[in-house]
Amino acid sequence: MWPDRRLMDLFGIEHPIVLAPMAGAMDWELAAEAAEGGALGSLPCAMFTPDRVREQFGKIRARTQKPINLNFFCHTPPVPNNAREAAWRERLKPYYEEFAIDPAAPVPQSNRAPFDAEFCELVEELRPQVVSFHFGLPEAGLLQRVKAAGCLVMGSATNVAEALWLEQRGVNAVIAQGVEAGGHRGMFLSDDLATQTGTFALVPQIVDAVKAPVIASGAIGDARGIAAAFALGACGVQIGTAYLHCPEARISAPHRAAIESVADDGTAVTNVMTGRSARGVVNRMMREVGPVNAIAPEFPLAAGALAPLRAKAEANGSGDFSPMWAGQAAGLGRAMPARELTRALAAEAQALLRRMAG
Repeated sequence: MWPDRRLMDLFGIEHPIVLAPMAGAMDWELAAEAAEGGALGSLPCAMFTPDRVREQFGKIRARTQKPINLNFFCHTPPVPNNAREAAWRERLKPYYEEFAIDPAAPVPQSNRAPFDAEFCELVEELRPQVVSFHFGLPEAGLLQRVKAAGCLVMGSATNVAEALWLEQRGVNAVIAQGVEAGGHRGMFLSDDLATQTGTFALVPQIVDAVKAPVIASGAIGDARGIAAAFALGACGVQIGTAYLHCPEARISAPHRAAIESVADDGTAVTNVMTGRSARGVVNRMMREVGPVNAIAPEFPLAAGALAPLRAKAEANGSGDFSPMWAGQAAGLGRAMPARELTRALAAEAQALLRRMAG
């Protein structure tokens, strides 16, 4: 028996576990299998076209009718800055030369799109049970249309001010994202990385500040983390990196090898991969150019110039220029199918909570 059923009752799920939507690292299969295991399965849509989202959602529905969350980014599209982008290309020029890539070749475009009217029409068509947003929320008119379609809404907060901002705009649940979490920081009211809060400190303060259900996120990789989240007042957890160990995860061989061997101090928050703060396994790019570099173009433009380097390095079995997103608890992961992992995490957490209750 779970000590707090609010999240399960809200979303109609068996366990208070949300699969973190990990753009570029997963597709429909991981979402469907986690859902079949009793979690809220999530499909990251920021790197997909609407047609691709429709196709992916169709594959999920062919396998399961369990609740699904569609996740979108809400970043402001960048304003091109020729001087900054030229400086970035110049900084990467030695690596281009090392890999025999023409430094003057056109920069590939980065494919991370914010939620817009076209995506909103798709949500109205597909009507997933849940829609979640990263980097804030869409403008009020689009958000109202999502709600009118019958979708519940989640948003990510990295501090109390963001949690209150989300609640004031009517989200149904708040994801409290500690700085330990892998992937992009959901911060949107501040860009001050130095003041970002850890999960243990963040969750109870957000719980005290808002009435909406709070989902703990950040370095929750096993039953101990789940039990701790409930002790802190959360009514559920969002788990990402632990699922990257699953065979259904769509990550490169270097990325998989990295998370299988990473130490507790083997990740860092960086902006050199995409132009926005995100936590990943430390690699050559982060050591030599970052982890934080002021000349990195705005999100997501920084990723464009890295793409040829990433492709060349990965072809040689290296993750030196790849965004190998992972949280600080990556070392707690277990390689097992997502459906089995979900059920194992739930059973182990419930057993631990029973022991803690005496």
